Amino acid sequence: MKKTFTLLDGFMTGGGIIAAGFLLQAVVGPVVWDAFAWPANVIVLAVFVVIILGLYLLGKKVDALRFWGSYKAAVPAMTYAVILTIIMGLTKQTVDGTWFHNMLAFWPLVLIYTYIAIILGVIIIRHLHRFQWKRDIPFLLNHLGLFIALVAATLGNADMQRVKMIAAIDNPEWRVMTSDGIIQELDIAIELKKFIMETYDDGSLRRFASNINIYTKDGQSFDSTVDVNKPAKVNGWKIYQYGYDTQMGALSNTSILELVRDPWLPAVYAGIFMMIAGAVSLFFIGAGRRKKV
Repeated sequence: MKKTFTLLDGFMTGGGIIAAGFLLQAVVGPVVWDAFAWPANVIVLAVFVVIILGLYLLGKKVDALRFWGSYKAAVPAMTYAVILTIIMGLTKQTVDGTWFHNMLAFWPLVLIYTYIAIILGVIIIRHLHRFQWKRDIPFLLNHLGLFIALVAATLGNADMQRVKMIAAIDNPEWRVMTSDGIIQELDIAIELKKFIMETYDDGSLRRFASNINIYTKDGQSFDSTVDVNKPAKVNGWKIYQYGYDTQMGALSNTSILELVRDPWLPAVYAGIFMMIAGAVSLFFIGAGRRKKV
């Protein structure tokens, strides 16, 4: 006799996962994302996909595993994820924060999103197995897009680099400093040509930016102007204006730049575009059906 699962079972399962997360947080501390840096994240991804395939295949025989691919598991999991995400939005987040103040490394949040990704994976495989074009294209685009964006954003977090550079006038700089104070040499150099500062009539700061030259190790060079929210892009790096010599002000001959590299970001964008395409295709398919009626 097959066991019938309910939403209550889903909330109990999700609650158990969150409880396990709190236990891990108390025993081992926050998630150490550096441990998942390349190539570990790719290995984890491969194992994750195998686990999802195994859950799908075993779910044909085991009722409890079949439940993982149902809305009765998905809805409670999403509810818990929304609650934790709201908490993250309402609390101050810092890299060295603990518990609710560093939610990206908070085990309950990481585990519940992992659980959601597993549910998505099982559902996607189930629909691929009985695929029908008009019925399943919007569904798969939406769900597969969400799966790709979620997994890429999570596993790619370990490979994201965020470093600082002090660029000086007429002095190309190859070195940057990590958040841990480690000095590294990049495959690009930056030379400050001119620091730009604009103020309002009352003297308050309106804008500060840097006109820079960028050099690559293969001999290329080009100039760009970077602002706080308008970066230059080269060799996978985004170069943002970050700070300047506040004592010198507009006469500053150095500029502090922030360089960010996120190699998994294209996969995240691909997932988002897939979800948009799914929404658009659902609209057109629905409009076609209404015309027939």
